[in-house]
Amino acid sequence: MRGSLVIDLPLSLDRQDARRLPVQLADQIRLLITSGHLRPGDQLPSSRQLASGLGLSRGSVMAAYDQLQAEGYLVAAHGSGTAVNPHLDGLHPALSAAPPRSGPARRPVLVDLRPGLPDTTSLTDSVWRGAWRGAACHFQAELTDPLGLWALRAQICEHLRQMRGLITTPEQIMVSAGAREGLSALLRLWRGSSHQPLRIGVESPGYPSMRKVAAALGDRLVDLATDGQGLRTDRLPAPGEGDLDAVLVTPSHQYPYGGSLSAPRRTALTAWAASHGYWLVEDDFDSEVRHIGSPLPALTATAPEITVLLGTFSCLLAPSVACGYLVLPPDLVTPMTRQREALGQPVGSLVQEALAGYLSSGALRRRTQRMRQVYRRRRDIVVDSLTGLPGAVLQPVVGGLQAVLVCRADEEALVSGCARVGVGVAPLSSYWGGQGTEHGLVIGFGAHDDATLAESLHKVASVVRAVDAAQSR
Repeated sequence: MRGSLVIDLPLSLDRQDARRLPVQLADQIRLLITSGHLRPGDQLPSSRQLASGLGLSRGSVMAAYDQLQAEGYLVAAHGSGTAVNPHLDGLHPALSAAPPRSGPARRPVLVDLRPGLPDTTSLTDSVWRGAWRGAACHFQAELTDPLGLWALRAQICEHLRQMRGLITTPEQIMVSAGAREGLSALLRLWRGSSHQPLRIGVESPGYPSMRKVAAALGDRLVDLATDGQGLRTDRLPAPGEGDLDAVLVTPSHQYPYGGSLSAPRRTALTAWAASHGYWLVEDDFDSEVRHIGSPLPALTATAPEITVLLGTFSCLLAPSVACGYLVLPPDLVTPMTRQREALGQPVGSLVQEALAGYLSSGALRRRTQRMRQVYRRRRDIVVDSLTGLPGAVLQPVVGGLQAVLVCRADEEALVSGCARVGVGVAPLSSYWGGQGTEHGLVIGFGAHDDATLAESLHKVASVVRAVDAAQSR
């Protein structure tokens, strides 16, 4: 049974009905079970409680319960009260076909290989639990600094120094509720009291969730071309082609292809932005996870006066932590502080205290080093499983937790075929903002153990072969 939680029953008895009250009560409880409002294991009120609530004698309720127990719908145990039979499906198989309360039945995705999910199985060790216990005992009742807890901001600076080679100060750090919240705060700041939409340059293809932030705020997206080395700086808008307010770029690991912006392109990008007065927003998601070589230096170190770095702990810890940070240029610190004072700091002090303690212990750096080895091994599984498939090309996987398989076969057939064999993948075309799209699959490999990943990739490979063969006839 599911414990002592008692389900409130929506019952209404008609004393003018010719049927006896115990019969009405039994009929209504039976209907609640067969319709799915009551599920196997749900605890029912005691006969005394239900009788009092309905204005019945206890004997009437007991008679109804006895009838439903005889039919197998309810079970009673001494000291545990009355509950819906946990083995109801075995006694009444027709009930297993009833739709769940949450909506129509859907095909279950047994293994989710969509990108964006890290491995969290080893996260909750003694250091992690200790950080949260310590935060629960000593957290501040109210955050006094709108940019975030000073201790966490100081630890973020140390993290960036050791993991990204970026020197900054706590005064320039703003704690955010993740990269999307941080980006939305920036866009609101730049728009100010103006009702004119901003023009934001975005990589195409690019990370869909970040593109949606600007679109949801009413800003205009300007697609910027990319290739295997990231943003094409030779195709940036020239003067007179439309001014931009900012450019969102992923220089360390272009999403989803994974290319890294070369040193000449970084120089060209920052010089172009500075000459036009544009802001650069560096999305630094999963830049610490490199499979070939060391993490590349942050673009922010090259042009700190015009670049805002968006960082998050989602990839290194878990998306559910919902905490990230911004490294602000000096000119944005005061206006962002005023905006946070007006709108509030979205990350609670308990979360910030726990993360500050976790980072100060060095646990995040140790975890990152361990997980790099795990992810490199899983990256090798991807390469072994998906290289050489007919009509498909696996793009180089130099970093991050996703791989891109460009396919000539119909993308919709590939995605639905993977779903039929119990594997969830993402369509490559969803990452593009305009024309000239490529088709294929984007596959995340971070969240599952090696054996599960290998088996799932074998299924994906089989689907690619089958769909390509069927469409090549």
